[in-house]
Amino acid sequence: MTRSNPSPRAPRAPRPAGGSRLPIDLGTLLSIAGLVLIGAVTLSLLGGNLPSLPGGPDGPDGPIRTPTPSNIVITPTDPPIDIPGSLLYEKDGNIWIQQGDVARQLTSSGSDSMPAWSPDGTQIYFVRTRREEGRWPSGGFTRTYHLEVPTLFRIAADGTGEPEALLTGRVRQGNLRWSYFIREPAVSPDGSTVALITDGPDPTRSDIVVKFLDLASGELRNPNLPQSRSLGHQDPTWSSDGRFLLYVQNDREGARGVPSIRRYNPANGRSVAITSGGYADPSWSRDGRWIAATRTSNVGTDVVILDARNGIEVLVVTRDGQSFNPIWSPRGDQLAFYKVTHGVVDLFVVQLEGTAPDWTMQGPIALTISAGLDAASRPAWFVPADQLPPLPTPTPVPTAAPTGAATTAP
Repeated sequence: MTRSNPSPRAPRAPRPAGGSRLPIDLGTLLSIAGLVLIGAVTLSLLGGNLPSLPGGPDGPDGPIRTPTPSNIVITPTDPPIDIPGSLLYEKDGNIWIQQGDVARQLTSSGSDSMPAWSPDGTQIYFVRTRREEGRWPSGGFTRTYHLEVPTLFRIAADGTGEPEALLTGRVRQGNLRWSYFIREPAVSPDGSTVALITDGPDPTRSDIVVKFLDLASGELRNPNLPQSRSLGHQDPTWSSDGRFLLYVQNDREGARGVPSIRRYNPANGRSVAITSGGYADPSWSRDGRWIAATRTSNVGTDVVILDARNGIEVLVVTRDGQSFNPIWSPRGDQLAFYKVTHGVVDLFVVQLEGTAPDWTMQGPIALTISAGLDAASRPAWFVPADQLPPLPTPTPVPTAAPTGAATTAP
């Protein structure tokens, strides 16, 4: 989903932005080789954002959802393992915070997703969708659609006060109404900017790519990062010092998704490939030397750790073909990630012991039981500053772009 310095284009019809989720069997999606990352792209482009025509099988108010229990069951870790700070995730359209062996529900709208921490841990950013009626031309006619219009919100982490709307993906052109995507917010370490995936503010002139929301002015800026065949981007994540942004450039070989991880330097505007195709969901270690990522193989998806300089695999964390969406603990000695068991998504953690990159692992250890977490919303982790090791050295710059598939460490 990336193209270098795209030239101005004539306006085109926007991609649908709003509507119901697709009935995708996640267990099947994650276990079929080659379709996992296409599935991630599908979730980014389609899941939760397709419009529906009124009067269809979903009814006049959109899809009918079957209620599910709104509770999280925490697994006591055995052997005991310290889980510092607070973890964020989404279940049934609501944001949850887990601290140790306790999880509390932060929001209750049933339409919230993709939570992210503010740098100081006092606020949480997330995307909420709202059903609205849209009218847009298609096939020579102006049709009416049921849209799910996204809004980026932030709310106090303690749940006090009302959520504050920062950006709404609503498009108005005369008497026409449409919407654009807002996905995967990532707040810069200085708290001034949110990197997100969007085709706003005008989806007729933009693909779904990385853009920057200035929180002071409310303006969206497009850094015009390279993309492939208009397939766009996903998974933005900042280095702890704010010098670089990792993101995923989507691509495909036939029906097989081959996304790759790239590093963007806002200071000089350069974007450099870190991996070849087959890697997504990057998460930078606090010292900037390592990247946790999801790797696709012939049996599904697994969590690996890469050298941030060259994309070489230094540790294979899982080998089950069902694990994805890793995040580093801000302390740097643990990884949390999602794993599908019996078709249900739960949160797991591994403890990294010893000296990098020659870690030994304790785990994986389940942190939830049959929780049914939302696979499209990455977990997020915050640890207070007084519980962190000394500040890391500046994030290293990759030595060279990879020329082939990343090499797996023995």
